[in-house]
Amino acid sequence: MIQIRPVSDLRNKFPEIEDIVVREQQPVYLTKNGYGTMVVLSLQQYAELTDDIELKLDEADKEADLNDIRYTHDEVFSRVRARINGGK
Repeated sequence: MIQIRPVSDLRNKFPEIEDIVVREQQPVYLTKNGYGTMVVLSLQQYAELTDDIELKLDEADKEADLNDIRYTHDEVFSRVRARINGGK
């Protein structure tokens, strides 16, 4: 079940929030004045979301160090658009 809580619960009910995030492995969505402001995740959940991205960025940095090929903003985004639209 999605947990949506007011941001004040982070201060007033921290052990309860911690239990949901760490033990139940569920994110908690926090609101301020009725609007979403942030999500609280366990370190494990955060790592699962970002580890692959970090590895890919490290690979890209290594590749950039090995060659002098550079692409402009327009070249990169036109290739991305082409792939999204089914092109090469």
